[in-house]
Amino acid sequence: MQNLKAILDDAGMTFNNVVKTCIFLSDMNSFTKVNEIYGSYVGEIAPARETVQVSKLPKNANVEISMIAVQ
Repeated sequence: MQNLKAILDDAGMTFNNVVKTCIFLSDMNSFTKVNEIYGSYVGEIAPARETVQVSKLPKNANVEISMIAVQ
């Protein structure tokens, strides 16, 4: 989330500009923790989101998040 925040900052945007998020988890048992951290960044008005479990992520990561933001 810090990396995404930095990208948004560089573009002159915040998490309020995010309209869609896709979260990929290697283990859906991590959902509660990921959701808690995610929620602490996006606030009460969260963008549309999908969360899916995948069998494997690049570099054996546990979580990958993509966001679409508009100004």
